Amino acid sequence: MPTEPTPEEISQFVERFAGALANSGVPTMSARVIGRMLVSPTGTMTSAELAESLRISQPAVSGAVRQLLQVSFISRERIPGSRKDHYRIRDDVFSAILERRNSALAEWESTSRSGVDLFGADTPVGRRLSEAADFFAFIHQDLEELIKGWRATHPR
Repeated sequence: MPTEPTPEEISQFVERFAGALANSGVPTMSARVIGRMLVSPTGTMTSAELAESLRISQPAVSGAVRQLLQVSFISRERIPGSRKDHYRIRDDVFSAILERRNSALAEWESTSRSGVDLFGADTPVGRRLSEAADFFAFIHQDLEELIKGWRATHPR
């Protein structure tokens, strides 16, 4: 049976995890908050707990929490008897992140196709944009099927 990680080991893991998320486009502070909440035994933390454990300011936590609430990656809840907001990470946060990315792929495809119409399909620009649109459509379709398969085998 593994031993319980030390606070320093937890912090190092959170930073490595957040770095991986940030490298894929998640804003750094939001990635750190996701990483820290992910390893919280309850999946919930207050702003003060996040600030203390991540060694960041309350305004930095506030900005990250606001962004994560807007995209529904976390939720705000009240614990009976507490006057503080508690934030809960979604159980399916990673599939939610990929669903948002997949929506972006559909938008990239649509925008690329409008560029083909603008520049002409038989121009160098039009050909590049057409290939980009085809690529985005291909990835979008495959990712959509993967997410559906995941949801079918891992219902909420």
